[in-house]
Amino acid sequence: MKTRRTLFAAAAIAALTTSTLLVPAAASGTAPSGGHGSNGGRPVVSMIASGLQGTIGSTIGPDGALYVVEGQLGQVTRVNVRTGATSAYATGLPVPNAPAGGAIDVAFVGRTAYVLVTTVGDDVPGDTTNDVNGIYRVDDSDSFTIIADLGDWSAENPPPPAIDYFLARGVQYAMEPIWGGFLVTDGHHNRVLKVSMSGEITQVEQFDNIVPTGITALGPLVFMAEAGPVPHDPATGKVVAFGLWDPEPRDVAVGYSLITDVALSRCGLFAVSQGDSPGAVPEGSPALADSGELLRVEHDGTFSVVAEGLDLPTSVALKRDNAYVVTLNGEVWKVAHVSSAGLQGRGAGCFGPGHFGDW
Repeated sequence: MKTRRTLFAAAAIAALTTSTLLVPAAASGTAPSGGHGSNGGRPVVSMIASGLQGTIGSTIGPDGALYVVEGQLGQVTRVNVRTGATSAYATGLPVPNAPAGGAIDVAFVGRTAYVLVTTVGDDVPGDTTNDVNGIYRVDDSDSFTIIADLGDWSAENPPPPAIDYFLARGVQYAMEPIWGGFLVTDGHHNRVLKVSMSGEITQVEQFDNIVPTGITALGPLVFMAEAGPVPHDPATGKVVAFGLWDPEPRDVAVGYSLITDVALSRCGLFAVSQGDSPGAVPEGSPALADSGELLRVEHDGTFSVVAEGLDLPTSVALKRDNAYVVTLNGEVWKVAHVSSAGLQGRGAGCFGPGHFGDW
């Protein structure tokens, strides 16, 4: 990827590899709004939590609460989706010596939480620690076991010369539990890794400069978001699908800038766009303020807007007919009745898992 090898770019974590994912824009007083479905339906958008720090990844836990990583605090935070009350679930994770990084995603296997930690350690300018970039199992509220050192593996197994990178340990962005382990995206080295529960790491797919971000799976069927390189043309913002045993990706939907996450539920396949890029800007420049969107993926290869006016959304988690969108500036937005938007034929409403088989 075409990343300037400067201290600024490194401090911004390569802007998550030439994207604007990790540089906050100025806050705005404009509240997001629901998008219109073709039947005139309008999802209801409301903020349920704010004041979090360094928020990227999120997930719905086994208790029905939303769990969000606060990278700047080295913490996983529990958010009650009914009341918006927040509480520390796990503390003491590595804290980055940069505006972003550290704990970047969280996932549950059964009732056990796992945290993905990235861009810490001595290959990040100014960081003299030996903290591990990898997957941490939460054993207690302040106790962890490292099950996989993704950073050292990445340094020992670099991407091909065509990938222009400068952080040898990569920039891991998202993880998804699968049978026997996890899938992990690396937006700096442009690849997807598979990690077993015993810590064995293998490469699933090496990409060109597409900047893989969020990932979700339904059995062996994997959906992945692509932010695309600078300049962030909507044509490079995609959701793609591939199989674990046949990892050649194919486009599912294309057409919005800086897709940062993708999530699947009975009510459909959804993605978030960080927002409109100002154009051919320096790496690390923010997207336009309040231009982010929650999108529904349609079966005709398009997106429908479910909610708009979001300020730098980074992840989305789904529960029943509700979506919970986390933004980089520490807000959590609830988008209720997501199935009422984007009603294009078979994309409408809530279905069983078999609905997604033809993707």
